[in-house]
Parts: sequence; structure tokens; C-alpha cells
Amino acid sequence: MLTPTQELVFVRLKTLLDPELGVNLVDLGLIYDVEIENPASMTRIYVKMTLTSPGCPLASVFEPMIRDALHDLVIDADEDITVELTFDPPWTPDMMDEGVRLELGL
Repeated sequence: MLTPTQELVFVRLKTLLDPELGVNLVDLGLIYDVEIENPASMTRIYVKMTLTSPGCPLASVFEPMIRDALHDLVIDADEDITVELTFDPPWTPDMMDEGVRLELGL
């Protein structure tokens, strides 16, 4: 099992693409925070994220994608990975990486 770091978690999260936009979740600005508890022993990973809108039809697909991307960093992905969905602050296109905004014409 790899020793998780915040940097490694973000690298993994950058591999996850929004199915509608084809842009990774980090560059879209959907990942608000990553915290790692007890990196030397019983590791737990906490991901705080949002969606582009509260009614996003893809809301249910992101948590399993995140757990799958991070599963080898913890003992039990179902128990040791927490994905919190928040809308505070609400997502706006300004949260996207500048290059992504230009690519999408926003």
C-alpha cells in the first residue's frame, strides 16, 4: 500500500473526468479540500467536493469514482474514504482552471 500524501491524492483525482465535460474534477474546481488523517497507520482520506449545480444528474457517479481512484491508499475504501458533497460556496465557472475555462469558451 502506498503512503498517501495530499499531492498524491490530487494527482489521482486529476485522472477522474467529468463524464459530460471530459475535464478532470480538480481542474473543474469541484474538489474543495483533501485531508489525510494518520498517514503512518490507519489512514483515512477525506475529500470535500461540490457539483456544478445541485441538480447535477451525475451526482451519484463521483463518489464511486473517487473511492476507486484512491482504494489502494487505504485498507478499506468504503470505511476509510469519506466524500463530502457541499454547495457552500456554490460552484461558479470562475473556480475552473483558467486553461479549462478558455478551452470551454467560458
